[in-house]
Amino acid sequence: MQKTTVSPQSSQTHDEHILVIKRDLFFSITPAWDGLKDVSFDQYLQLISDKKEFLPRSVMEQDTNYKQIIPYLVFEFDNKYFLMQRSGTASEARLKNKYSLGIGGHIRQEDMQQQSIFDWARREFHEEINYTGDFEIESLGVLNDDSNAVGQVHVGFVFLLKGNSADISIKSELKHGALKSLEECKETAENLESWSQIVLEKLINQKEV
Repeated sequence: MQKTTVSPQSSQTHDEHILVIKRDLFFSITPAWDGLKDVSFDQYLQLISDKKEFLPRSVMEQDTNYKQIIPYLVFEFDNKYFLMQRSGTASEARLKNKYSLGIGGHIRQEDMQQQSIFDWARREFHEEINYTGDFEIESLGVLNDDSNAVGQVHVGFVFLLKGNSADISIKSELKHGALKSLEECKETAENLESWSQIVLEKLINQKEV
């Protein structure tokens, strides 16, 4: 999988063809929503399988008629969550210095050899993160946020990875990362990426139930 960030200087990254679906088709099951919706992945995955396209990433980053499909992974260990901060030199200008609770990746055509989105999620996690333990993986829902330019062209399939080890670190780009309690995550809320703000609210609500 390819990272969600885009480098304006990298024509190779821009020329990659990534998995997308027309916006109106994606929201034919349920009308467009804002936030993290608790829905079954199965219907959407079948729709994506039937209607998928692979189009140039450079074009798709600007075309709101399409949604890029992004697995978005949140790691938890012992009631703490892996909170990351993008570096000031991150290639996606819209996300520089932002905090994030999620690891996200575009899906390329060769990635479709994987049989399920859970396989995609595991692969993306191990491409981005150094981690020697095991984890269980569960779905949190489908995330849509049209309030900003990044969200308008992406839709996220959000997973919670429940690990059994605190031995975790970032391989590249997201240069800071540490396990934090929900209270500590809330302290960074104003500087969280919009998707992470939505996920944080969901996690807090789950703990309060």
